[in-house]
Amino acid sequence: MRVWLTKPPADMPVRSCACSFCRAHGTRTVSDPAGRAEIWAEWPLVQEYRFGSATADYLLCRRCGVYIGAVGDTAAGFRCVINTLCLDDRAAFVRQASHPDYDQETVETRLARRARNWMPALVHTVR
Repeated sequence: MRVWLTKPPADMPVRSCACSFCRAHGTRTVSDPAGRAEIWAEWPLVQEYRFGSATADYLLCRRCGVYIGAVGDTAAGFRCVINTLCLDDRAAFVRQASHPDYDQETVETRLARRARNWMPALVHTVR
């Protein structure tokens, strides 16, 4: 995976939403709408999971179980959020994680937030 950020990792806001999935995985996600991410994966080793709203694919490694990030289409294009814990330089993301609660969002509000806040993404799949 390659992630290009417009600020140093130490300055990037980190999130871990209040949902049971993020709490169970201990996530520390980051996104930079002016940055970008490229995800390279042997797709048979990636487990895709969709929650009830079916607005994004949450990617997990079938080999080690780590939550990689989430990807999805928005009005601004294909976007993602990355779990810093799957990055080689994960220790550089030192800020305390915020814990937003998205439970009351409508699908439209959720997609608009992701279009604003998630970063452009490109997924390369090796089959």
